[in-house]
Amino acid sequence: MRDFWFRVSMPVLYGAAIALVLWGIFSSTVAMLFMLVLLLTVMAYRARQLFKLGEWLQDARLETIPEADGIWDDVFSQLYRMVKQHNKTKQDLADELQHIEQATSALPEGVAILNEGNRIEWCNPLAQQLLDLDPEQDIMQDITYLVRQPEFVEYLLESNFNSPLIMRPARHDEIVLSIKLIPYGGDKRLLIIRDITQFERIDAMRRDFVANVSHELRTPLTVVSGFVENLQDMKDLNQEGAQRALHLMAEQTGRMDNLVADLLTLSRLENEPSLLSEDTVGISILLKEVYQDGMSLSAGQHRLNLEIASESNLLGNRDELRSAFTNLISNAIRYTPREGSVLIRWFERDGQPVFSVQDSGIGIAVQHLPRLTERFYRIDRSRSRETGGTGLGLAIVKHIAMRHQAKLEISSEEGQGSTFSLVFPEKRLVIPHRS
Repeated sequence: MRDFWFRVSMPVLYGAAIALVLWGIFSSTVAMLFMLVLLLTVMAYRARQLFKLGEWLQDARLETIPEADGIWDDVFSQLYRMVKQHNKTKQDLADELQHIEQATSALPEGVAILNEGNRIEWCNPLAQQLLDLDPEQDIMQDITYLVRQPEFVEYLLESNFNSPLIMRPARHDEIVLSIKLIPYGGDKRLLIIRDITQFERIDAMRRDFVANVSHELRTPLTVVSGFVENLQDMKDLNQEGAQRALHLMAEQTGRMDNLVADLLTLSRLENEPSLLSEDTVGISILLKEVYQDGMSLSAGQHRLNLEIASESNLLGNRDELRSAFTNLISNAIRYTPREGSVLIRWFERDGQPVFSVQDSGIGIAVQHLPRLTERFYRIDRSRSRETGGTGLGLAIVKHIAMRHQAKLEISSEEGQGSTFSLVFPEKRLVIPHRS
């Protein structure tokens, strides 16, 4: 501080010393005039520097900071350092804000900040998409003007945010949203929006699955239970009646056994680690085995043909592939009338190995094709029970195909038969070595 005052007063002190010399040489009038001129010059210089400072402060940029000397050079140097540090801090904050915006944009939830009046102060891109908001026009708008559904408005007014609100947006009723408000910072609230459509579908599938399993098991259990009661009540049961009852009971228990076996297979495929135990599978031998299984199931009622157009083998899990091939063949036989034909083929298409089963059966209407691989999805429930199917075969095939990176293709026309094909990736093709 002393150095500052000394440097500020230096021009006046030097001028006073010179004025004293002038007083001694000339007169007091000359000395006073000299001091007056000196003080006016100092004031003008400092006024000029203050003016330059004021001009610069109106647009404070590092490249336009004024130049000066003396004490003013120190002042402008300090201002230069302050502005430079301010710009650095400002840039750091801008970078941090950009990082935060990038992070919130990557969040799997939509996020919006509401003030005490439920006005939108900020929202990330996913919130804009889910609530159909415009980031330019809707900022600082009351969210109840933009999302007008009564349950949402009521949720905001009740201020009971312990549980999330589940709703379908008015403009996108095909999706389901979970909305939760979290108060923070005194009077602000964080709005979290999650798209739970897939979870709702999975939950609906789970409910349908439980209902379908219960329904599928109830029928055979009712039959078996009824015959057991009849056998217990019939004192004069003859051999023929007993044989018939036992045959039907065995048929129904076999159906339950098949259902449980398919459920266990499906559960294993879904719960096993993604790593597949695989080896080179001799397709020719495997196809002959499943062909014989198909012949046994058909019992001479259909014309089965096996066509092996490629000698190549396949990299995969033999047990799973046999299960998938057998399911496709048994489905074709079950839904093909007597004297109908079933063609089993192994060939290559554009370098990819393909297993296909083509039948001349009843065919499938186009609206059912997308849902065929759903568990227990049946086009005709009564016919499905007559054929002995569990309703899980194609679901098992789909999972095995996924584990082998294969694609299940279905082409069918009602009354004209169907073709089910497993198209494997080229990398699973194994060319046998020739000696």
